[in-house]
Amino acid sequence: MASPLVIETLPENLRRPILIMAFEGWNDAAEAATTAARFLIGGWAAEKFARIDPEEFYHFGLARPQVRFKGGSETEREILWPATEFSIVQEPELARDVIVGVAIEPHLKWRTYCAAVLELARTCQVSLVLTLGALLAEVPHTRPVQLVGTATDPELARRLGIRPTRYEGPTGIVGVLNTTCREQEMATASLWANVPHYVSGIENPKAALALLRRVLGLLDAKVDLTDLEEATKQFEKNLAEIVSQNAKVAAYVKKLEAKAAEEEPEPAPAPEELPPASDLVAEIEQFLRQQRPEGSKD
Repeated sequence: MASPLVIETLPENLRRPILIMAFEGWNDAAEAATTAARFLIGGWAAEKFARIDPEEFYHFGLARPQVRFKGGSETEREILWPATEFSIVQEPELARDVIVGVAIEPHLKWRTYCAAVLELARTCQVSLVLTLGALLAEVPHTRPVQLVGTATDPELARRLGIRPTRYEGPTGIVGVLNTTCREQEMATASLWANVPHYVSGIENPKAALALLRRVLGLLDAKVDLTDLEEATKQFEKNLAEIVSQNAKVAAYVKKLEAKAAEEEPEPAPAPEELPPASDLVAEIEQFLRQQRPEGSKD
């Protein structure tokens, strides 16, 4: 049986690459993890070189392919499938090569899917698989983003500045991939940003920025973060304005701030288990509608 992994061009002179992966969906609250991963790809102008064919792994009624005009043509169309794509950056200023993979969380055959990721890792002599994630938590948006995670090596955990989470319960492809890596004796680590549950419905550049800064610290690397820093400032300004207009919401945020000062927050595995925050959600949605240019679509 043919492998679902397709390597279009195998990079040469590989230098102990680190493979960074992020997945849309359950593992990606407020799109923080995939935003961080895509920012690295764009910031470093990473070149796409491999993919995992989606045929075995996706329900296309749930993750629909996209159609677009091909190469500027006004008549010929092409289909874009929800494949896992891998891009690589090989820059002299980096101590090692970096491969970034971004995908929608697969719906089917997770063990087969993880085997394909490990096949790529071994083929490219990857020395570390680092997964990024974002989870909902009872944390206020006014405090610095808290990062948690796991690592196979205590020294790596120290360098990432993470303390192990005590979470038990449902897991996603990130958890399965990390466990598979450990079982196959591949060094692995997972870095997660805590996202305020009451702003989970919009992109959170602040959480993405926190993930990026920690990853860049690990790599001792730089990338221009100006755009994300500006987006974070606007994000915080918008939320401050929303909270200032609603006394009930402001009281709820203060309650979370007091709790954060006393103890480390635990992740919130299911939205229905979270405290009600409908007032803030409604305020945010109304505010965002007012910010949209006239004639724009949802």
